[in-house]
Amino acid sequence: MAKKMKSTRHEAKFIKKIVEDISRELSITHLFIALYPIGVDSRVQDINFWLNVGADDIRMIRILGMGGIGKTTIAKAIYNQIFNGFEGKSFLANVRETSMEPRGQFHLQEQLLSDILKTSEIKISNVDRGISMIKERLCNKAILLILDDVDQINQLNAIARRRNWFDSGSIIIITTRDEHLLKELEVDSVYTVTSMNESETLELFSWHAFRNCFPTEDYIDLSRSVVAYYGGLPLALEVLGSFLFSRSMPEWKSALDKLKRIPHEQIQKKLRISFNGLCDNTERDIFLNISCFFIGMDKDYVVKILDGCGFFAEIGISVLFQRCLLKVNGTNKFTMHNLLRDTGREIVHEKDPNEPGKWSRLWLHADAFDILTRHQGTKGVEGLTLKFLGLSKVNLNSRAFIKMQRLRLLKLDHIQLTGNNKHISKELRWLRWHGFPLKFLPNDFYLRNLVVIDLQYSNLIRVWEVPKLFEKMKILNLSHSHYLSQTPDFSRLPNLEQLMLEDCTSLFEVHYSIGDLRNLVLVDFKDCKCLENLPKSFYKLKSLKTLILSGCSKINSLDDDLGGMESLTTLRADKTAIRQVPFTIVQLKNLKYLSLYDAIPIDLWSLSSLQILDLRRNSFESLSSSLGSLSKLQDLRLDSCRKLKSIPNLTASLIFLDARKCTMLDRMPNLSNLSNMLGLYLTDCCKLVEVPGLDKRPNPIVYADMGGCRNLTYTFKQSLLQEWALCGIGSMYGIFLPGN
Repeated sequence: MAKKMKSTRHEAKFIKKIVEDISRELSITHLFIALYPIGVDSRVQDINFWLNVGADDIRMIRILGMGGIGKTTIAKAIYNQIFNGFEGKSFLANVRETSMEPRGQFHLQEQLLSDILKTSEIKISNVDRGISMIKERLCNKAILLILDDVDQINQLNAIARRRNWFDSGSIIIITTRDEHLLKELEVDSVYTVTSMNESETLELFSWHAFRNCFPTEDYIDLSRSVVAYYGGLPLALEVLGSFLFSRSMPEWKSALDKLKRIPHEQIQKKLRISFNGLCDNTERDIFLNISCFFIGMDKDYVVKILDGCGFFAEIGISVLFQRCLLKVNGTNKFTMHNLLRDTGREIVHEKDPNEPGKWSRLWLHADAFDILTRHQGTKGVEGLTLKFLGLSKVNLNSRAFIKMQRLRLLKLDHIQLTGNNKHISKELRWLRWHGFPLKFLPNDFYLRNLVVIDLQYSNLIRVWEVPKLFEKMKILNLSHSHYLSQTPDFSRLPNLEQLMLEDCTSLFEVHYSIGDLRNLVLVDFKDCKCLENLPKSFYKLKSLKTLILSGCSKINSLDDDLGGMESLTTLRADKTAIRQVPFTIVQLKNLKYLSLYDAIPIDLWSLSSLQILDLRRNSFESLSSSLGSLSKLQDLRLDSCRKLKSIPNLTASLIFLDARKCTMLDRMPNLSNLSNMLGLYLTDCCKLVEVPGLDKRPNPIVYADMGGCRNLTYTFKQSLLQEWALCGIGSMYGIFLPGN
């Protein structure tokens, strides 16, 4: 009992930080709210301004997050902390579930009125009458109202549709999984609940699994693996911790192995609510396909595949974002909580648990291999992935696919198929076959519905012997195909948008028809060392946004028509034989990223849209003073320019400057007015004696690395360190200086 009380007190400590700022008097001009998930002491320094309204206004606040993340716990903590400051209070729990019951909305209206008016005599005959009673009887009361777990707009319409239903000073807090739901309500502020960090997660789990703040010694590694997998989700930590309490080591290992294949029912039930709330099968199919096949892949790439399957991917993915079922990271890759991924896979698995051949999606290597070797696939299979390592030589017979005629998504890495390719589904939209073993795509392989072909590391010499029309193809990736000598005839690929041929070291010819591709936005020829030139027709590509020629060591020039490629935003041409860029480059008004090796045109500085300028490993001694005229430049890369002696004045928009290993650099511009600069990298600039203005900036730089700058003066280093100490920045920022 004593340990249980400790656990309760500890969780109360977690919650305390969540609501500490809400305990301030409501009469202050602004309401500061630091709402964080349970166990987030480390984030308290990042207090949010939620509301920028006067204390007499009605404030509507939304708490958003995936199921089990702690939204209800936060709402309860707020309610218990501040309810005494209101004329009336009501906590309407489980709004979603209650609304589905007979008379559910009537019951919610009755509970709200009963809570505020302190009477049990309220009876409502219909929703409209309930709305009228709420407006009439509560319009002169400042109330605190919590609406927990809202998922439909009609639930809000019946209870709190308009602010003027209540008196000034009221606060309405709504918890939901659906970001889009409350946009039309114009809430004052939104707090998105995020997962706890590793130490907080381990501590919370330990209170439930060991009734202590840290695991017992023998269980430390197992506990860390649990919290890593379950990703800071309080519900899962509490359920699993309680389930594993007092169990032996073998029981722990067995339970965790089982849970990775068969997720815990109580956790699943909570997480499935969002999936079950999706509007139609296209949204559900998108979620299931991403959870089984596409986590970690580029969003734009996956959208093309899913659109090719008829799933209306843009709107469907937007819905998944809004319901907290899916995220995109900073590099545009799909991410998903492990437990949500497992939920999707369990939904597929439970359709026929004992017969994987009937599942709609086969994502586990062992299941897919077993079904293909036993020829147990059925017409229910829509997607399959099988991946062997590059040195493997695994043979399968194409007859294994004969019943899978609805197959649309297929990944076969380093597999050799024998037999007739006509057995493979004609419905394929995505084919990823790394290590494709043949010299040509076979004529009996039906590919006309394909949207994406990814045959990296293939043995292709040419793409096909008998050209065919592929009107639906959007992406062709043949990178690292070392025997490929020619591109295909692009007139057969009229809607191609992305062409990736990186490291095709035998490629020497690009078909002239490439200039007719009106939708082409990306071309990657990186490290195509035998490619000497691009056809003149290439420069007719008005839609092209990204051109990568880095490492094409035999390309020595670009055509003057380069300036007509009006959509070009990224040009990477380092490590080529190009020594003079056409003057027409200055016409590229949309160019944002430019990477060049030893080839700087005089009038480069008129590129008004340039944001990233990569001039690494160049041999110039100085840069034009016009560099400061690039008004949108944010990232300047000069590292390993070993002859560079000075850097001119820089534009105020600059955020990062990288001049590492500029061993002759002895003069820097004054940085005191570069208020946007966050990062400065000057490692091994051994001739520098100071960086003017670095110690006089209004805001300290976030990160400055001057390690190896052994000639910096003692006075400069002391001045810099004193300035930083006065600012009290602490461990959030970094500065590296030579010396002891």
